[in-house]
Amino acid sequence: MIIKFLSVMVDDQEKALHFYCDILGFQKMADIPMGSFRWLTVVSPDGIEGVELVLEPMNFAPASVYQKKLFEAGIPALALVTQDVQVEYERLTALGVKFLKAPENHGPIVACIFEDTCGNLINLVQPLM
Repeated sequence: MIIKFLSVMVDDQEKALHFYCDILGFQKMADIPMGSFRWLTVVSPDGIEGVELVLEPMNFAPASVYQKKLFEAGIPALALVTQDVQVEYERLTALGVKFLKAPENHGPIVACIFEDTCGNLINLVQPLM
């Protein structure tokens, strides 16, 4: 078995597409109309080939409660890995991305958390080993 799709719940698919592609640098992979929503996926140009992030529409009430509680507790919905967290932090800050704090050393990683504008926190991680 392989991991093919991972989902992140978003409050607005178009806003999410803009953030993940225009700000983070991902590329749109699939955009298929599905009633009032879309099957919308993005891929990382630096990621594992074939793995897609689904920008899942928030159309299930319990999911929005869960997303809100994660956000309020400071728990990221997903983690992204970079080779240089400080460079990405500075680049994203210049683009207006809101970070909870600057990168911090946590032993084997340097990490920071930012908002994706769609109701989620994202952990940005640089492994040190």
